[in-house]
Amino acid sequence: MSSDPFVMPLPGAIHQHAGNPWLRPKTLLPAAFVLLLILAVIAPHAFAAFTPDDMDMNAVLARPSLAHWFGTDSLGRDLYSRVIYGSVLSLSIGLGATAVACGGGIILGLLCALAPPTIRSVLVRLLDILLAFPELLLALLVIAVLGRGPTNTLLAVGLSGIGSYARLLRSQVLQVKISGYIEHAVALGESPTHIILRHILPNSLRPLLILATLGLGQSVLTSSSLSFLGLGVVPPTAEWGALLADGRDYLDIAPWISLLPASVVALSVISITLLGRRLQTILATGI
Repeated sequence: MSSDPFVMPLPGAIHQHAGNPWLRPKTLLPAAFVLLLILAVIAPHAFAAFTPDDMDMNAVLARPSLAHWFGTDSLGRDLYSRVIYGSVLSLSIGLGATAVACGGGIILGLLCALAPPTIRSVLVRLLDILLAFPELLLALLVIAVLGRGPTNTLLAVGLSGIGSYARLLRSQVLQVKISGYIEHAVALGESPTHIILRHILPNSLRPLLILATLGLGQSVLTSSSLSFLGLGVVPPTAEWGALLADGRDYLDIAPWISLLPASVVALSVISITLLGRRLQTILATGI
């Protein structure tokens, strides 16, 4: 509200700051879908009527119905159940890969900002090399070395994402370390380790946590892409990318095998990303 009685506030400005930002539809809708994903990961049996490997040879390539919501695949397995159980592995890989990328980014970012000049110069060049390659290409290189499998997929996606987190943390640390309270801590004679752990790192992590929320969706998408290409999780394990790959040969006669799981993957990645962006906006502006 303006203190000048002759200046009327814009209606949009009043509406923009009214209400709880956490209760707005653009926050609640992606949050509700993400909550469903979390519940599916915790208790997949509560959402699926079949186990992912149950086969019914009398219902091969069955269309979506009340008995099989997403239809069945070429072996008569219920696709909805496989998508639900696949969320456990896909999201676990995404979370693990994000944790690896975030942890590695913290270490590399701190060293790039605080190491002695000679070491710092080498590490900054290494960081530039990491950022020069697309993350999917780096993940493919790691898979080529380590081989396929859920654990190797997690490591490949996580290691490929370290550069983005390291760059962000380095920039934050460079800003924080010239702050007045850091100079005050140095003047008081606090040890470098104590200053890093007590002052620099805690005050540099907030943007990194927001990036991790956004990066989770990207990690899920990258891991699913690797499995779709046949370089991630080994069939017949239920995993989103592998489910999409299974339906490639049946797009003409049974398009639901790929389209419905692909819709779930897209909604999941979009919801996680939108929720991360809303978190970023709310923390930055409060609206």
